[in-house]
Amino acid sequence: MATPHTEPFDAVEVIRAKRDRATLTDAQVDWVVDAYTRGVVAEEQMSALAMAILLNGMTRAEVSRWTNAMIASGERMDFSGLSRPTADKHSTGGVGDKITLPLAPLVAVFGVAVPQLSGRGLGHTGGTLDKLESVPGWRAALTNDEMMAQLDDVGAVICAAGAGLAPADKKLYALRDVTGTVEAVPLIASSIMSKKIAEGTGALVLDVKVGSGAFMKDLDMATELARTMVDLGTDAGVRTVALLTDMQVPLGRTAGNALEVRESLEVLSGAGPADVVDLTVALAVEMLAGAGRPTPDAEVRAALADGRAMDVWRRMIVAQDGDPDAPLPVAAHRHDVVAQGSGVLGTLDAYAVGVAAWRLGAGRSRRDEPVQAGAGVEVHVRPGEPVTAGQPLLTLHTDTPERFDRARAVLDGAWSLADDTGTVAARPLLIDRIG
Repeated sequence: MATPHTEPFDAVEVIRAKRDRATLTDAQVDWVVDAYTRGVVAEEQMSALAMAILLNGMTRAEVSRWTNAMIASGERMDFSGLSRPTADKHSTGGVGDKITLPLAPLVAVFGVAVPQLSGRGLGHTGGTLDKLESVPGWRAALTNDEMMAQLDDVGAVICAAGAGLAPADKKLYALRDVTGTVEAVPLIASSIMSKKIAEGTGALVLDVKVGSGAFMKDLDMATELARTMVDLGTDAGVRTVALLTDMQVPLGRTAGNALEVRESLEVLSGAGPADVVDLTVALAVEMLAGAGRPTPDAEVRAALADGRAMDVWRRMIVAQDGDPDAPLPVAAHRHDVVAQGSGVLGTLDAYAVGVAAWRLGAGRSRRDEPVQAGAGVEVHVRPGEPVTAGQPLLTLHTDTPERFDRARAVLDGAWSLADDTGTVAARPLLIDRIG
């Protein structure tokens, strides 16, 4: 008769330790993450532990060990066989954040490979894969061999992360979503960094958004998250820096899948909104420096203006069976939201714009819900720009016009008018750099 397996710890003692503000030992952390992945630690027990972590925090050593345990739950990728160094970017998500699309091919221009494993949107923040799937034929799912071959040949890949990377995170992420523990900084940091470290990149740049349209509304919390993630990357031997960037106003002039691809193509053509261009260039400069290929800002901008980045984009799309020349989807219905008065646009709330795009069909409320490629919001006026009564401020796009009423409802009060430009405070796009 087989001897039953004896677990080295009991879930309740680990929960009590964190409840009572004790520091978990390395062995406790390794066990609880592994046991939860195996199903030995029950969902309600991990819920209690996650809440204790939210309330009482973790030391740097604990978060580092927790992250390593999440990585150990799955496979690790290895890019050491590539002919060029690697660098990656992760954004904590925002409204109109299409930066990955022009950024990956731009960095590849300078001989640095970009393995960008991306996700789908949930709620008011869009997903990179949803955006790219509006390109006819493009596919998100690649095998590891396909990914490696594309990185060696093209230098950039944007694709779905395989199920084998940090499976403990996937399980814990779903649990945090329904137990009010999403905001726990140690768990956010370990969730992001376990996947990025397992992905095997040599350098990592984090874009931590702050403001109404961001996951982190508060600068102090965003700074804590950025520092925690930079520490985790550094401890794991990945050259990591974080930029804190503003998300009080939507990024660029579009929020929605095909709308954002169209705007990204403008950037890759040497045009596009200044904030999208500036942030793309700032992140590219950081990625190139981290990968050991420091490049001046002006040289990076030149690669957008002269078409080199667009050339890489086209090759990247073709490599994943997309047609870079095919027309992008356009929504069947439009509705203009017009200004009721004249003056200068004082504020435009990013969160409201993101929720409107979501309600129009650009986002999803369940992971398996389809999205509309053409749905979203076009922004015609940004804070500091003049407004005339009756002028369109926003254009709403959807295939299902019955969605307009709910989108308009969330936009009610989402902007304000000022008398003149002197009363509109300019917000810096780049708030801080950590690392």
